[in-house]
Amino acid sequence: MVTDNTGIPIPGVEVTIVDTDRGTSTDFDGKFTLEVNNGETIKIAYLGYKTQRISYTSQTKLEITLQPDQDVLEEVVLVGYGSSRKKDITGSVSSLSEKDFTKGNIISSTDLLQGRAAGVNITTGGGAPGSPAAIRIRGGGSLGASNDPLIVIDGLPLENVAPGGARSILSTINPSDIESFTVLKDASAAAIYGNRASAGVIIIETKKGSKEFQVDYNYAAGVYTRFNEVDVFNARDFRQLITERRPDDVNKLGNANTNWQDEIYRTALSTDHNISIRGNILNRIPTRVSVGYLEQDGLRLTSEYQRTNASVALNPTFFKDHLRINLNANFSQEKNRFAPAVEGAALRFDPTRPVRDPNSPFGGFFEYFDDGSGTPVPELTVRNPVATLLQRNDRTETNRYYGNLNLDYRFHFLPEMKAVVNLGLDVAEGSGRNILSPESAQGYNSENELVGSEGFFENTRRNYLADGYLNYKKDLFKDFNADFTVGYSYQRFEDDGFSVANLRDPQFNDRVETASIDLVLVAYFARAVFNYEDKYVLTSTYRRDGSSRFSDENRWGDFFSGAFAWNIMEEDFMSNQTTFDNLKLRAGVGQTGQQEIGPRGIYLANYDVARNVDQSNYMFGNTPIVPGLPTGRNTKAQWETATTYNVGIDFAFFNNRLSGSVDVYHRETEDLYVFAGVPDGANFSNFFDQNNGTLETQGLEIELGGIIFDAEGNKDKFDWSLNYNITFMDQEITSLANGESIRTGGIGGGTGGTIQLQQVGAAPNAFHVFNQIYDANGNPIEGAYADLDGDNVITENDRYLYRNPMPDITMGLQSTMSYKNFDFTFNLRASLGNYNYNNVNSANAQYNLLQQQSTIGNIPRSVLDTNFNFTENVIFSDIYIEDASFLRMDNIQLGYTFENFFQKGNNFRVYAGVQNAFIITDYSGLDPEIFGGIDNTIYPRPRTFLVGANVNF
Repeated sequence: MVTDNTGIPIPGVEVTIVDTDRGTSTDFDGKFTLEVNNGETIKIAYLGYKTQRISYTSQTKLEITLQPDQDVLEEVVLVGYGSSRKKDITGSVSSLSEKDFTKGNIISSTDLLQGRAAGVNITTGGGAPGSPAAIRIRGGGSLGASNDPLIVIDGLPLENVAPGGARSILSTINPSDIESFTVLKDASAAAIYGNRASAGVIIIETKKGSKEFQVDYNYAAGVYTRFNEVDVFNARDFRQLITERRPDDVNKLGNANTNWQDEIYRTALSTDHNISIRGNILNRIPTRVSVGYLEQDGLRLTSEYQRTNASVALNPTFFKDHLRINLNANFSQEKNRFAPAVEGAALRFDPTRPVRDPNSPFGGFFEYFDDGSGTPVPELTVRNPVATLLQRNDRTETNRYYGNLNLDYRFHFLPEMKAVVNLGLDVAEGSGRNILSPESAQGYNSENELVGSEGFFENTRRNYLADGYLNYKKDLFKDFNADFTVGYSYQRFEDDGFSVANLRDPQFNDRVETASIDLVLVAYFARAVFNYEDKYVLTSTYRRDGSSRFSDENRWGDFFSGAFAWNIMEEDFMSNQTTFDNLKLRAGVGQTGQQEIGPRGIYLANYDVARNVDQSNYMFGNTPIVPGLPTGRNTKAQWETATTYNVGIDFAFFNNRLSGSVDVYHRETEDLYVFAGVPDGANFSNFFDQNNGTLETQGLEIELGGIIFDAEGNKDKFDWSLNYNITFMDQEITSLANGESIRTGGIGGGTGGTIQLQQVGAAPNAFHVFNQIYDANGNPIEGAYADLDGDNVITENDRYLYRNPMPDITMGLQSTMSYKNFDFTFNLRASLGNYNYNNVNSANAQYNLLQQQSTIGNIPRSVLDTNFNFTENVIFSDIYIEDASFLRMDNIQLGYTFENFFQKGNNFRVYAGVQNAFIITDYSGLDPEIFGGIDNTIYPRPRTFLVGANVNF
């Protein structure tokens, strides 16, 4: 029988006879039976514990106690199509278990990872409940293709597309069901996923069943408040401004004093319930069942989010544990009410006008001006933002069914080999109805009748997976172990549905089918790991990928990687030293790809067909013929390819009180997917997406973990641990198609345009602006810019590249303290060297915007700093490029645990905390954390006050 150091039996322990093919593994009671000859050596090995060897001398019964490997090098890490001991890892991998997760108001599973791993940046799209997040691992590495990492849940890779009606691809997943994250950052670690891994891979493992019976209940309640706003003129100052600047419009002023930003927001509430039950069914099947319900209102009026989750995990074993089954079945229902983005209108709407007017024909909201005819006319430029929110009901519902069946069979006749089959399914069914009140001033149909509108959609997304692999692991000879994996993967993505633009308008009430070409991905993969004396580890992977996204001649690609690790601690010369507890060097190189580069079937001939005969048709006599118009196609499209070199070191000092890792990497992405020009007549468009460009990324990543005070298991002692990570990164475009520069980063205001540029020698998405000139007093001169090309004329050629939105340095710090029954944690996150283009000011802070056609409108108070008059003169000035570095306190939490609360062994923990407690920044806008660097209003991130409880039985 095999037990751990606390006496609990350990299932699945490998028991083998050294230098033979004989072996077995323990059952769920920790027991095993094995025929042994005198003089043979029994080897007992289990990941996370020290391996034991016992000489057999005619015993009939063995009771073996395995001791944990205190240097934590035996920790199991998921590596894709299998797992590995942490000490055998040769690539750059960050692994986080439940104890490492970010605490606080966890709505989406990405929140658990926020700030916790070097090289991983997560930026939410704003403060909407369940808001999608942009995840960037080492900066992504693409210009026009997807920069999102591949996400794998229990072996099922997901497509980076949100199910219809859902807020994001991960918003429907219950964070309470997640056991661990593993982030594969470099190519030597991620190459096993081939042409989907150039942006990195995040492997999510959900919680499994257990033998011991346990019930956990978690409750959290939150109060969401707004703590910042864009500084615009209040009603009193606005009246004075109109009197001074536009005296002829004084008669257009109202008598109200309205703060429109106050009116569109509210104090919001949330509740979150999660209960899980673990234990054996029929005394044989370890099981976990969980149910969760989350209800959250958003800060913005009418914003609502509800999520219901249910999951079952079954983990039985059969045939003396030779067959292990992991079945995960999950259901999620997400209900949303989306609130329209009205921040821009709230900034611009006249603060002297009321929210409501009893004389208004538009539902009682003030939303018109008097043109002298005596008939109210709807405002033509800016709508009443409160009316926009309350008169629109945009609701969706998404039902998602996902899970997998994993069969792991270790051959009886060859225990060194096992076969694994993984079958996965992810089906999301979404529907939604978007209703605009017939009283709304926006609700005119094509006949200029006030009828409102009603749109509807339904869609279904399906993801099927079938893969399998063989794994052979054996000591080829003394102290030399080989681990081989070969496999095959098939995955298919389907989606279809329909939509109706407006059921109330005959011109737009026809049903439009929305079906995409199926995407099929096929792969053959192999991995070999050689380990000599636990000192030297060599890992090599190969994957041959095929994607139906591309034409036959470009469909298949090959991806390789190789990496080496030297566990210096295992060397004889380290045996007597007392400085290091762990020291390992790593080096690797590999290639990965990105096949998400545009529409499925990008190489196919596509035609746009008019919806009806009233649109774009040819007349043959009196007969209208609806044409099919050819669009651009790319028969040569293929995936991007990234080659990454990585060197790292893992270390631990002072009896493991200080540990960490350092990684240095260089990545070159080739065949970048960019929007570039082609010769006239070469295609059906003069510009289209093509593979033509290279991008280089280099960086330094440091992760540190420290035990400041060690309670050594004594709760009456003070215990304090810190985890810190810092990332330095730089990117540069090294080539583009035909040497051209590519405009990107659309902005609002004036005639609009773009504010960013992709250019050789510069960072991606660098800001493309004019160099502002100032007078002798340091005040900016409107429309005055430096003549950089010296031709005495200010033209587009005088715009230059100035700063970029990507940070030079990012940091994360987690602190965990405990004393007696108290615990205290906080999470800090910093971003340095990132810049924003303040499009809120550039598009609005000019005096000419005090007039909105026949009405007047508000503007930001920052106009007092510039005294600019006309938007068109200043929209591209570098004065609006601002340092957006910040330090944010993500979470502070204090808890207290009542031990043996109901009975012995039961704990009851209560806690309170603040999320988004404070932010320190010089940025003048609402929030410096803007993905992409263009700030043209954001759904504000709330400050959240939390209380909660955790109970276990």
